[in-house]
Amino acid sequence: MEPKADFNEIAKKWQKRWEEKHIFKAKEDLNKKKFYCLEMYPYPSSTLHMGHLRNYSIGDALARYKRMQGFNVLYPMGYDAFGLPAENAAIKHGIDPEKWTLTNMDTIRQQQKDMGFSYDWDREIASLHENYYKWNQWIFLKFYEKRLAYKKKASVNWCPSCNTVLANEQVEDGKCWRCHNEVTETFLEQWFFKITDYAEELLKDIDKLEHWPERVKTMQKNWIGKSHGVEIFFKVKETGKIMPTFTTRPDTIYSVTFIVIAPEHPLVIELVKGTKHEKEALETIKKIKQQSRAERTTAEGKDKLGCFLGKYAVNPVNGEEIPIYLANFVLMDYGTGIVMADAHDQRDFEFAGKYNIPLKFVISKDGKPADAAKAREAHTEDGILFNSGQFSGMGNREAIEPISQWMEMEKLGKRTVNYKIRDWLISRQRYWGTPIPIIYCGKCGTVPVPYADLPVRLPKPDKCKFTGQGNPLETCKDFVEAKCPKCHGNAKRDTDTMDTFVDSSWYFLRFCSPKHEKGPFDKKVAEYWMPVDQYIGGIEHAILHLLYARFFTKALRDLGFVTADEPFARLLTQGMVIKDGAKMSKSLGNVVDPAEISGKYGPDTARLFILFAALPEKELDWNDRGVNGSFRFLNRIYSLVEGNLNEISLKRYDEHKLNDKDKYILSKMHLTIKKVTEHIEKFEFSLAIGKVMEFADVLQKYRDRSKEVFGEAVKNLILMMAPFTPHISEEMWEMIKKEGFASLEKWPEYDEGRIDKKAEAVAELAENTRKDIVEILRLAKIEKPKKITVFVAEKWKYGFMNALKQEMEKTRNAGEIIKKIMSTELKIYGQEISRLIPKFLNDQTKVPVMALDQDTEFHALNDASKEYGEEFKCHVEAIAAENSKEPKAKQAMPGKAAILVE
Repeated sequence: MEPKADFNEIAKKWQKRWEEKHIFKAKEDLNKKKFYCLEMYPYPSSTLHMGHLRNYSIGDALARYKRMQGFNVLYPMGYDAFGLPAENAAIKHGIDPEKWTLTNMDTIRQQQKDMGFSYDWDREIASLHENYYKWNQWIFLKFYEKRLAYKKKASVNWCPSCNTVLANEQVEDGKCWRCHNEVTETFLEQWFFKITDYAEELLKDIDKLEHWPERVKTMQKNWIGKSHGVEIFFKVKETGKIMPTFTTRPDTIYSVTFIVIAPEHPLVIELVKGTKHEKEALETIKKIKQQSRAERTTAEGKDKLGCFLGKYAVNPVNGEEIPIYLANFVLMDYGTGIVMADAHDQRDFEFAGKYNIPLKFVISKDGKPADAAKAREAHTEDGILFNSGQFSGMGNREAIEPISQWMEMEKLGKRTVNYKIRDWLISRQRYWGTPIPIIYCGKCGTVPVPYADLPVRLPKPDKCKFTGQGNPLETCKDFVEAKCPKCHGNAKRDTDTMDTFVDSSWYFLRFCSPKHEKGPFDKKVAEYWMPVDQYIGGIEHAILHLLYARFFTKALRDLGFVTADEPFARLLTQGMVIKDGAKMSKSLGNVVDPAEISGKYGPDTARLFILFAALPEKELDWNDRGVNGSFRFLNRIYSLVEGNLNEISLKRYDEHKLNDKDKYILSKMHLTIKKVTEHIEKFEFSLAIGKVMEFADVLQKYRDRSKEVFGEAVKNLILMMAPFTPHISEEMWEMIKKEGFASLEKWPEYDEGRIDKKAEAVAELAENTRKDIVEILRLAKIEKPKKITVFVAEKWKYGFMNALKQEMEKTRNAGEIIKKIMSTELKIYGQEISRLIPKFLNDQTKVPVMALDQDTEFHALNDASKEYGEEFKCHVEAIAAENSKEPKAKQAMPGKAAILVE
């Protein structure tokens, strides 16, 4: 349908006015309750996609709602501007990464402004600017001083395609999270942040995150991976050297028949050096290095890879000598990198089978000895211990604690806690990131850059060589060569840049005071705004970004810079946008361009559809019909207001002059405000919009209206639409001659006492009857009915319905209810009552929520008959069932009229 108004022109008009008046600018105000609303800031790769648009539409609706509720709202936007795609553009096309990024930022910012998102643009930040990454370096130095930043040679994940190191979290199923190519391992000197110092607090405080999705909390708990166990002291037979092994299953210690070591462990080379086993060990290590982390940890059967190292270990509990192997499934960064192996672990069982290592069981169902040599798989079930010294005959799980105590007492091991989480590797061999502020001096060693010399600036791209091989910063002589801050002699800069997740680990703090020059943020101002009250973003950041941001907040707290323990009080992870049953992607050809939709229908239509089509955390299935439906709805609302301006009065209505229809409209208005408010508070935007639509439909059918009641209803309809469709709401607000901005108006309040349940039931009866008539005409294929008769139920049925509702509150037993009702004056209708009660019990939706009386229903349908007649273009009559000989009349029930179409 053709729009009655140009929604794009309306949008531009109000965006200009909002900007001119700076109405979304946030200032600290201790007299107002604050609300900090934030979406995960975007990486400016090219243009906005539908996932972005959904994210921002959700955040903007909430920010606008909270503003109208009187909160002092901070709602900023910025750009996660460092990253590999810009560097790849430099490598492939010779494009300046900064220019490429800034151009994309300009495009995205304009798209965001065109959508009318109510950001405080004065607070915009971008991590590529020196006044941002300077503070990354400042925080690094603070961490370095507190030994939270350190360098060590380590086995690292290496992506040959991106030619860089990846953090554990950036490896997904053995593949690079960016390019999805296979990841290998290598050794490099790397910078780390000591996130493990906070492992226990990060784990414990998950319980404080009441308003985070359980799924995210579980993912973080699993990633931190706390486990209680024992470090058992095995000795190398030939040298007496202690080999500590961590296990959570000391109950299987008597079953151990071999030891396996991670190929990266320095002990491996020590054990084989100068022996006949050295060559095979080195070749095996080389093969393992070609495997991804996932391949190593999930390898099954024949994919287990290892070799004998020519040495034996002594089991401290029984003195048995057992062979030492290296194995691909043992990781250096879990436990001690040395693992005891036995017949009660399937992985160990398969490895032993491949390399012909003898096995033995010490657990069976009944405690009777069982022969592992005859078994086809490991015995992994719990049972009774045998051949386990003084612990034989005990349940294996019950024996864990006494065995652990005994080992500690005998100094054979010690109880310990282990975490799966590793320190955060932040070094990246890239150009486009924050330079690490460290200088290497031949005389003074590792020297931090003085605070006064920050920022360490990135050199211009034309000073570096972007070949796709190695680190471009190493090719820039002017950057690499530096003076030692201590001795002023010749030195070299660290050429690594920081993982871009460093940028996003504290940006929410910078938003509090983005122009602050004496530190990364103003502590007092951050104290006012933090924590973020509502954070919104994708589930894919459950571990990476969210865990790092929590770590940074706690570390900065301990350094005395913030008081908050946690960065985000509430977290919403929005669902994906899909089309034709699949996630939108260019390769599938199912991408919908937000700019195209907005250009055709206006930004309010796109926003309304996105918020109405699905609850925020669910998948949103994009369909063009739904967009059209949203567009038609906005046109109907606009026409309702524009076409009835003479019918709108903003004066207070006279309570004494209200008729039933007026009372119903006011009742519906208060009920709608109540429901919409409740739904928004629960993030049920689609349900809130549904209630607004229902109310709009009621207003369109409001005939012979009171101008004052209609004015009050329209005013509140506009305000309820303002968080979802702000531009058209502002336009209609101006149309009805209201001053100021709808965006800054007080959110409408409801009066529970004005909600008239009887009036609601009457209106529902009339509307349901209309729908029934439409359905009968459709099924009977009648286009031009001559006459329609609606029958109101017989009087006795209303007494019966009330009695039934009362009895149903006590029991659902049909026999008991029939017996009870038959003991009243209704027994003369016994045959029909006996038929009706089981029917209502089987389908309780047929029992009206509020049972009216016959007179009320008759008057309601009689009043509605005129409107029915106009709609269906025929005579419509309402008749009480007692006054008709038509058999159809007998079918009428309270709340459900019988209908005869002629």
